[in-house]
Amino acid sequence: MKKTVFIMVMSILALACKPQQSVTSTKLDNKSERMIKGDWIISSVKYVGSDVFKVTSFNIADSKCFEESLWTFVSNNNTGEMVLNKANCAAYGSQITWYVNKDGNFVMKFLSEGLKAKHTPSGYVLRIANQTETSFQLIDRAAVGSNSAEIVYQFEKMSN
Repeated sequence: MKKTVFIMVMSILALACKPQQSVTSTKLDNKSERMIKGDWIISSVKYVGSDVFKVTSFNIADSKCFEESLWTFVSNNNTGEMVLNKANCAAYGSQITWYVNKDGNFVMKFLSEGLKAKHTPSGYVLRIANQTETSFQLIDRAAVGSNSAEIVYQFEKMSN
């Protein structure tokens, strides 16, 4: 009986001392990353869960301004760049750092001029979906009143 109680107490202590885990897994999905390598264009931005609303994506511009934006992903060092160039939208470009984790999340940071990723405190976690050799989607969530909606960025591979 004493041995059983001792084992139960030790089990509880072991669980209580479990180290905290990161909110975003850093275990990489190398296959997904290799499929993203190259030059891409966002062909559309759609809203799921709400008909019409306005979203400022990544604290940069209206989400519709991301249509026609150009993205380059380098998989061997998880860097890249993006350029907004849609008519009637402000031009914008940034270096990025990114990775795809085993949970199916695309984790990305926009890098300010002269700052490294480790000195950039915030980033974005989007779900990756419907990935093929020539297209994939990044899905973000946005609050719409008391509900939430998904913003779906459709990427298409550019031919070289």
